[in-house]
Amino acid sequence: MKTTIISLDNQSVGEIELAESVFGVPLRVDLLHRMVGYQLAKRRAGTHKTKTISEISGTTKKPYKQKGTGHARQGSLRSPQFRGGATIFGPVVRSHAHDLPKKVRKLALKVALSAKAADGKLVVLDQAVAATPKTKDLATRLKALGWGSVLVIDGKVDDNFALASRNMPYVDVLPEIGANVYDILRRDTLVLTKDAVAALEARLK
Repeated sequence: MKTTIISLDNQSVGEIELAESVFGVPLRVDLLHRMVGYQLAKRRAGTHKTKTISEISGTTKKPYKQKGTGHARQGSLRSPQFRGGATIFGPVVRSHAHDLPKKVRKLALKVALSAKAADGKLVVLDQAVAATPKTKDLATRLKALGWGSVLVIDGKVDDNFALASRNMPYVDVLPEIGANVYDILRRDTLVLTKDAVAALEARLK
């Protein structure tokens, strides 16, 4: 499929042929769902923790004698039924990450790219380069292009462009190697530079 290449000044500077095997894959919502779940699970800290009875500081003395009180028998004030006691089956420190086959992850990225292309939300940029690291200058240019929520993927991110976009809440900039399904889906417009297109096609074909 052919797509027009534009510049940051919204001028047409040529055309590029996008590979059907990368940008023309049928939509698979199930794969996108699995991949987003995989990414979000992997980045969870998993540092939640409650104390078991062995970890609570407190007396080990039996609260009262076993028999003759009329109350239920008790062996510890650190038991879960008492205030300040243990938590049963509470969360423990662990990794929430789970496996997903490499072929599935690769196909999910193709599907995400293809979905943006099918929706007309894929833009190919000549180069993502800023003369100065000024947020105001870049914001003006992006507004003129009509880009609100946007993900820009470049082969190698320009330092000035990255600095200028860093303070813009709905603009993300990633190198090609960091292209991922979650970030592609969470932004409305996907902008790829020519270098990014070439690198993605080489990686995903």
